[in-house]
Amino acid sequence: MNYLNEDIDSLNEKLAQGTLSADKLAQDTVENIKKTDEKLNAWITVQEDAKPDEDLDFANNKLAGIPIAIKDNIITKDVKTTAASHILDNYIPVYDATVIDRLKKAHVTFVGKTNMDEFAMGSSTEHSYFGATHNPWDFDKVPGGSSGGSAAAVAAGQVVAALGSDTGGSIRQPSAFNGIFGIKPTYGRVSRWGLIAFASSLDEIGVMSKRAKTSAQVLNVIAGSDDHDSTLSTRAVPDFTEYIGKDVRGLRVAVVKEYMDAVDGEMHEVIQNQIDVLKDAGAIINEVSLPLTKYVVPDYYIIASSEASSNLQRFDGIRYGYRAEDAKNLLDVYVKSRSEGFGEEVQRRILLGSFALSAGSYDRFFRQASKVRTLICNNFDKIFADNDVIVGPTTTTPAFNIGSEISDPIKMYNNDILTISANLAGIPAASVPAGLVDGMPVGLQVMAKRFDEGSIFQVADFIERNNKFYEKTPAGMED
Repeated sequence: MNYLNEDIDSLNEKLAQGTLSADKLAQDTVENIKKTDEKLNAWITVQEDAKPDEDLDFANNKLAGIPIAIKDNIITKDVKTTAASHILDNYIPVYDATVIDRLKKAHVTFVGKTNMDEFAMGSSTEHSYFGATHNPWDFDKVPGGSSGGSAAAVAAGQVVAALGSDTGGSIRQPSAFNGIFGIKPTYGRVSRWGLIAFASSLDEIGVMSKRAKTSAQVLNVIAGSDDHDSTLSTRAVPDFTEYIGKDVRGLRVAVVKEYMDAVDGEMHEVIQNQIDVLKDAGAIINEVSLPLTKYVVPDYYIIASSEASSNLQRFDGIRYGYRAEDAKNLLDVYVKSRSEGFGEEVQRRILLGSFALSAGSYDRFFRQASKVRTLICNNFDKIFADNDVIVGPTTTTPAFNIGSEISDPIKMYNNDILTISANLAGIPAASVPAGLVDGMPVGLQVMAKRFDEGSIFQVADFIERNNKFYEKTPAGMED
């Protein structure tokens, strides 16, 4: 079983008709992962004994018996959850994240935990204690990050859908690099209870799949209010699948000048072609400006690193996780456990955040970054006063070679320049495949006003139906 030509609807139809059993589906999924993952390294833990629930109601529950992958920073009871870090490499949680609990109630089948950048800090899935993940379109390329394992697993046909997390583009950038659809919802739409925290005001759980409708079906289940998460909205969750199949006539589409200026050559042409498709279908195209785009990278890394330094102080070698064996006193336990347990990139961001929050630097850095964040939010509010969605490139380039940027943190951080703003503003955003450049996928980013994920699904599905990118098979999986 591979999912290169499947979606939730097609699998549900086979299950409901009895031409495919949920047991067989689970077994074949695990076998295919074991067979293909040697080239990808998309998984940290594969649940070889994965079994569907009994007495599944396929007629009334589309997700029943469907195998789904989970990024390894989302807590799963009794299943190892590591955040791709040595400091948690043997951690077995005693509870489920809210999103996992809701998927269990929908009777999905869990088949394992996917690889990622350690504690979601990275843009290439090279910062993993368990080794780098490879892109199924070209095994020499990165899959993006930090949700690179989830993206590669979906693109390679190992699963039909996967959960990821997005702090500054960690769902959308790997979705673009792997030629799949990935959406991060509005901040406050999906509970973060049970998500191992990186930056609490930016982190969001979202869905990755080959088709927009598949992500809509999963998001329907995991979204909604939760008493465990005080930042969550209590507003009702619409049926996102109702936006699938709609046309875009009359939709007001903003194109950000700064985003389009960030790409050139064939990539600019591919993105412009998709914008022209929307225009030809009756969408109203308006050019707009986000002049603060040049400040989003430093602004984000001050805020995110500051929050990370606070969140990660709990990993101290005392309560759970890795503890250095040769510690001679309490200070040794703290220093050696953290120095040995955390990778280089995580240590870098903890140091940056600790500095930004220090007494002599707080006003100069964190307070100023918070002010810039407010200005960015205001910019988006102004644009959405006259427009329904914003579109543009998801990334500035296609996937780059493994090892080519990992030694240059600044270059690596700048990979997220087009995705960070949506997290700072808390708005929903997604990447939908736009085409190929030099044989590698590139994505069209779609953003909407807060709690208007429906417009994103409307546009993304329209683009999908026109370019049919989901019919393409990654070059590395053709054999």
